[in-house]
Amino acid sequence: MNGAELFVSALNNENVQQIFGVPGEENLDFVEALRRSSIKLVVTRHEQAAAFMAATQGRLTGKPGVCLSSVGPGALNLTTGAAYALLGAMPMIMVTGQKAILSRKQARFQIVDVVSTMAPLTKMAHQILSPTTIPMIVREAFRVAQQERPGPVHLELPQDVAAETMAAVSAMVPPYPIDTPVAPAEALDRAAELILQAKRPLVMLGAAASRPRLSEALSEFERRLQIPFFNTQLGNGAMSGESGLYMGTAALSERDYVHRAIDRADLIIAIGHDTVEKPPFLMKREGPTVLHVGYLPATVEEVFFPHAEVVGDLGPTLRLLADRLEGRLPNAGALLGLREEILRGIADQATMCRYPLTPPRIVHDVRQVMVENGIVCLDNGMYKVWFARNYHSKLANRLLLDNSLATMGAGLPSAIMAALLYPGRRVLAVCGDGGFMMNSQELETALRLGLHLVVLVLQDNAYGMIRWKQAAEGYSEYGTTFGNPNFVAYAKAYGIEARRIEGPDDLMPTLEAAFAAGGIHLISAQVDYSGQDRHWITTGSANTSSADLATTIRCSVDGQIQDLISRRHASERTSDTAHKDA
Repeated sequence: MNGAELFVSALNNENVQQIFGVPGEENLDFVEALRRSSIKLVVTRHEQAAAFMAATQGRLTGKPGVCLSSVGPGALNLTTGAAYALLGAMPMIMVTGQKAILSRKQARFQIVDVVSTMAPLTKMAHQILSPTTIPMIVREAFRVAQQERPGPVHLELPQDVAAETMAAVSAMVPPYPIDTPVAPAEALDRAAELILQAKRPLVMLGAAASRPRLSEALSEFERRLQIPFFNTQLGNGAMSGESGLYMGTAALSERDYVHRAIDRADLIIAIGHDTVEKPPFLMKREGPTVLHVGYLPATVEEVFFPHAEVVGDLGPTLRLLADRLEGRLPNAGALLGLREEILRGIADQATMCRYPLTPPRIVHDVRQVMVENGIVCLDNGMYKVWFARNYHSKLANRLLLDNSLATMGAGLPSAIMAALLYPGRRVLAVCGDGGFMMNSQELETALRLGLHLVVLVLQDNAYGMIRWKQAAEGYSEYGTTFGNPNFVAYAKAYGIEARRIEGPDDLMPTLEAAFAAGGIHLISAQVDYSGQDRHWITTGSANTSSADLATTIRCSVDGQIQDLISRRHASERTSDTAHKDA
């Protein structure tokens, strides 16, 4: 047995079933060992997409996904995925090749210090120097990746170490459960006393509340205490079921509808909050008391500095806290009177009949089509904020968005992973035209895998989030617009069914038909972001300067957007006709 075969055996020991990546000269021994194993190699068209897929597997299952690359350029292409997994707390193992370390027959050709590059982007980065150490190193890698706070681990397997044969093979280290300590009784007592004293308590569910294993414990906690809750973007859907206690999602840091409850609360119980997210509210000295309940101690920031902490395994910790409080909170529902007003505000313009489509209408139509266990995977752009705010999921990890690294290009790869894991569910990738084109080549990967997947591309021919922010800051529009291919023709060139939305009532039936037909479908729709300053700048505020700024944005941006959309829409219709004639 050589080093590569021992490595693959160690992955089998961890019950790895698939690896995503791109082969190269320096990992051919590893690829050959995979060929003769039960582990499936899923070849992607770019290493970055492989890392996004592996990270999404970790996010959805709690067990590390695995991706591979060769040396230098291939390994460096994994770095964005590493940061995505690190900030997003997704367990992942990256295996990269390297030139032989005992000889340099190619001098320094393609040699980059990948381990040092990966060190700040991972929980652990390690070069394997001897095949005999592989079983222990792989076991440690998986343990570290899964341990709170989860994240990526990088292992470098040099070419000569992979090829080295061994007479005696080291024994595998069996996997074992990783238990997190429960919060001490003293901390639970202090927290219970704070909650008992509260007149207007409010629960916030953060990123760590969305761990796959935690959904039922959260639901039980809320059922027993009946305190209304809101969630951060990454906490969306953390609690299963409809409790009647949901107050909204903090897609912004202030002045949105949900902040009417946040601003009136005298105690916020922040469960699983991770400050890698944009702040769900801006904590002030004169504001509410904040109780941090998390797997790990809070990270103190300028806008988040809790007054008390309960640190421990969240599931049992929440049960012990509920034991101290159930039936003793007469003020638990004090803020529920605001719920109807908040949800009505969130639903504003959800059925607006206008084309190009508005973001609230897009979110509304997608929500109608996606059954409860369906999975929506978002790329990054202006529409993501609307989905975070308006798309309430009643099951954990059914709305996958990235509010930590917030990288473009992850939407399609994450949807491919979701479709692989859950072939019986509806899976939808929602991408802006900018983010979609960063990894659009993975359409071929999805087609080759025989997946059932719908891709919705929202087209405004611009980096819409940056363009809007540019206008909001008073800058002239510059450097944010671009051209696009005819997305229908582009998809059909892969052999994928595709259609362009032509009117305001077309999206819902088109999505429904695509899911009913099965296979891969691409749907292209024009999106109109003009006028959204009404929501993102002036909501809940009577600030005159904000209103003036909103007027400025309307005057400077609306006409440009409408003109660009109209001209592009007309040219694409002409292109469609030519494509059909051809």
